[in-house]
Amino acid sequence: MVVAPTLRTVVRRLPLKLSLLTGQDALDRPVRWVAVSELEDPTPFLEGGELVLTTGMRLDAGNARPYVDRLVGKGITGLGFGVGLGHETIPAELVDAAARAGLPLIEVPRATPFVAIGKTVSDLIAAEQYDEIRHAFAAQGRLTRAALRPEGPRAVIECLARELGGWSVLLDEAGAVRHAAGKGATAIAGLVPELERLRKPAGGGAPATLALSTPREHVIVQPLGARRVRGFFAVGLDRPFTPVAHTVVNAAGSLLTLAIEHGREHLAAERRVRSAVLRLLLAGETEAGREALERLGSGLPAGPLVVLAVGGDQETVLEAAGDEFAVAADDRVVAVVAADQVEKTVSELREHGPVGIGSPVGLDDLRTGMDQADRALTSARRAAERAERVVRFADLAGQGLLSLLEPDVTAAFSAALLAPLREYGSRADLLESLRAYLACNGHWDAAAQRLGVHRHTLRYRMRRVAELLGRDLDDPAARAELWVALAMTG
Repeated sequence: MVVAPTLRTVVRRLPLKLSLLTGQDALDRPVRWVAVSELEDPTPFLEGGELVLTTGMRLDAGNARPYVDRLVGKGITGLGFGVGLGHETIPAELVDAAARAGLPLIEVPRATPFVAIGKTVSDLIAAEQYDEIRHAFAAQGRLTRAALRPEGPRAVIECLARELGGWSVLLDEAGAVRHAAGKGATAIAGLVPELERLRKPAGGGAPATLALSTPREHVIVQPLGARRVRGFFAVGLDRPFTPVAHTVVNAAGSLLTLAIEHGREHLAAERRVRSAVLRLLLAGETEAGREALERLGSGLPAGPLVVLAVGGDQETVLEAAGDEFAVAADDRVVAVVAADQVEKTVSELREHGPVGIGSPVGLDDLRTGMDQADRALTSARRAAERAERVVRFADLAGQGLLSLLEPDVTAAFSAALLAPLREYGSRADLLESLRAYLACNGHWDAAAQRLGVHRHTLRYRMRRVAELLGRDLDDPAARAELWVALAMTG
């Protein structure tokens, strides 16, 4: 879109000595270029918005009106007629036709060459463009200074609304409004469904700008973030965006992206320090860990601590943890919170993944709390299929020893240990005999009565079991292993 002077500005240039005959109400039309033509129909060579200059070599009383109608239909800005060559004065028929059509008709004296008008318009266009560029640079400077303020993103949004004379809004990744400025910012509520198009562009390409226009409002929405969408900002005007407005909007988008990414880099560095602090605490270096946190301007809660182990997307979980001491470690997030803040923190985290909760511990016993939380998380991940997303170690321990074992590992161990009994011909009763024997703590009579066999038969079967398994059934450790194996087989 070319920045152009108005016809009024061109006509008022004294050195040109131009006289306006018709179309006084249309002088605010922009002159995008000057076209000189003596054709009876120059419209095939025009784009619209030109000031057409002619000496009327092919014009007469008969074709004046069709000539004007064609020019008006093409959307030219005005018609300049040079007198003193083909015509001493402008034909009356041409003046009447221009007046009826509302087309500005300008008389160009013989002493004013057409090229002078062209050069004047060209100079005016250049001056307008320079003013636009200067304004754009000045606006960018003000936006940059706003970005350097402590409340950077908010200041940029407020400055942008002032610069463009409209409204602007900053939204987070989910589409919630973080900052808003200018009248009409509430219109962003209707654009939230459109954000999905920017978050997941068709074809998997890079996120692009979204532009929406109605007769009363024009809106631009841009995603923010270098490698992934981390938020959005929107700008609305009651008029179309000019080139300089687009430049200012793009500058604001760059500054907001820089602020967001810089903030995330600072956050990433802080998280790395927290990871190192957690390693110190687990190693028993509590004083060194406390000192490192104090340098960050934070610290651990006083009193009993509870360790939470949380599955799910680590970035989302860390953001949901807020100001709590939270660290991404391996396949989960570890959070250390005050015992009296557990319920509040869990309510914030459970929507983002399964949660394992350890028992209250002191800072010197953090390793135990973390082991408990991890075991509870393992159970929570299995229970997540049943919508039980939170498991406490205290409840888990109360369910018995088997609840603390890894199901897959224990099942594999059980299958391997009992395989010789299953493979021993058709004597499947060896497994049931062993189960009864262990359940009765090795009492032959009670076990035989449970099975409905003679005790000598049971003794024979147990000798066979001991031979096949290579285990001494009088050994408590062997009995414990076999009890676990049978329990896992159901």
